[in-house]
Amino acid sequence: MSPKRSREDGVKEGKPHQKQKTKEEVVHPRKRFFRARAHSNPLNVADFDVPARPEEFDWSEHFPEFLQEWHDQQQQQQQQQQQEEEGVTQSSGQSSSAAPAVRFVDIGCGFGGLLVKLATIYPDTLMLGMEIRDKVTAYVRERIASLRREHPGSYRNASVLRTNAMKYLPNYFKKGQLTKMFFLFPDPHFKTANHRRRIINTHLLTEYAHLLAPGGWLYTISDVPELGEWMAAKLDSHPLFERVSEEELAADPAAGLLVLSSEEGQKVARNGGETYRNVYRRLAAPRPLGAAV
Repeated sequence: MSPKRSREDGVKEGKPHQKQKTKEEVVHPRKRFFRARAHSNPLNVADFDVPARPEEFDWSEHFPEFLQEWHDQQQQQQQQQQQEEEGVTQSSGQSSSAAPAVRFVDIGCGFGGLLVKLATIYPDTLMLGMEIRDKVTAYVRERIASLRREHPGSYRNASVLRTNAMKYLPNYFKKGQLTKMFFLFPDPHFKTANHRRRIINTHLLTEYAHLLAPGGWLYTISDVPELGEWMAAKLDSHPLFERVSEEELAADPAAGLLVLSSEEGQKVARNGGETYRNVYRRLAAPRPLGAAV
């Protein structure tokens, strides 16, 4: 009678009792562990750690790999230039070009659906999601981190920051720094008394125009007809914005993502709801009073 073989013997002979992992599995965050209220009052005072001015904020914590690669390239170019120039014996210690800056911002980014899609379409552009809810921000942070681990070299240009965008945008961005701003399915704040909480209003549009570079685009979309009309009316009446034509939108990759990229947009689509998209361009100079949009 042959002796019994142990389970360990079976494993050694290539008969494992369970599946062996060939590579480290990436665990993605699950939304059910990051439950939060649908909206938050932006006028409430919150304890945010905010830089006094944009120059004081350290973006290397958000885009470490992206900025390190840029820094290494700058050093290499500087060394090559020094070797080519006769009489240069000491480095100036300065880079030949300005460091990459955030160009796209998704205000109220929710669970980051738009952000992660934009990151792959524009891999050389730094982009930031801004979210006021702490648990939702934590989810997006984990989502991006897991995508970076799963796809090395990708998603390094995207990050998220918890803050109140209605109050602190100028603390993070310089004049004319941004080229795209996104406002997807913002809180409608139906009550008239709460309209001052809406993220699109005349006062804030002037601030957005200050931060957008001339020619930069501002994207809005809502499933609430009244809010869609409100945002369009505010933008139509602002002298520093003009409506982007449908022909231009058809050729713009980002515009095609507005409806279905976000979780809120997907929910609207599942329920058969309509959406109201309005996209505007930042003008280099104010429109004459009464001029057509």
